Amino acid sequence: MGALRRRGAYVRQSKLTLTAGYAALLLISALFIIPFVWLLRSSLMDLSQIFTMPPEWIPTPFHWDNFHRALTILPFGTFFTNTLIIVVSVIVGTVVTSSIAAFGFSRIPWKGRDTVFGILMSSMMLPAAVTLIPSFLGWQMLGFYDTYYPLIVPAYFGGGIFNIFLLRQFYLTIPRDFDEAAFVDGATYLQIYMRIIMPLSRSAIIVVALFSFLGSWNDFMGPLIYLKSDSLFTLALGLQMFQGSYTAQWDLLMAASAAVVLPCVIVFLIGQRYFLEGITLTGLKG
Repeated sequence: MGALRRRGAYVRQSKLTLTAGYAALLLISALFIIPFVWLLRSSLMDLSQIFTMPPEWIPTPFHWDNFHRALTILPFGTFFTNTLIIVVSVIVGTVVTSSIAAFGFSRIPWKGRDTVFGILMSSMMLPAAVTLIPSFLGWQMLGFYDTYYPLIVPAYFGGGIFNIFLLRQFYLTIPRDFDEAAFVDGATYLQIYMRIIMPLSRSAIIVVALFSFLGSWNDFMGPLIYLKSDSLFTLALGLQMFQGSYTAQWDLLMAASAAVVLPCVIVFLIGQRYFLEGITLTGLKG
């Protein structure tokens, strides 16, 4: 009887802990979802309804025309094309160069490899603000100010140490028996990279592509610093144009913001399975 009572108490304690955990997760989730819900409801409201107190969570009536007005009052078609050019170029450069660099740091033995990788990892502790002005001056001296080169070219030189780190950790989980068998058959490092490592690293590659997409699509600081011409503006800079010095068209800004955020949500929902798988596997081996 004593054992049964202890078991019953343990089961009740487990259920209580599980319930408390789910309640905490729901609360935290609500903190992240509420701003998105506010964005959606504001995008369907008239300007006079957005800041009424107490807040109205359901628009009455629904102003669907906000989206049409927001996307036509400014050249968002041009902004979308500009953003797409940058995003596609950055994704290609990041995936190709970071995967090659990670292959060199994980599968090819060479003297000082781990030391060099450690030095590169230490660069992650360097705040971006420290290199902001030197980078701007360098690109300006090269004559690339007001062009897309400062936003695209860095992706073709390693793709960022964080992406290299993710792929390197994933490559380390792939058995080296594959490499040895390929060497026996006369394969080179390039053939191993192309025919063995890349096909087996699909989930990790998708994670890097997702990070690159989200980073480039939502990048505001880079275009703000390096772009001057309105014809080169990205979506992030286009949203800023709804805010003037003294007033802001909040209804149109919220509608345009919802339209800009939608591709990010769709891409994440499509790739979330690979995202979770890639993030999980990259931490299995150091």
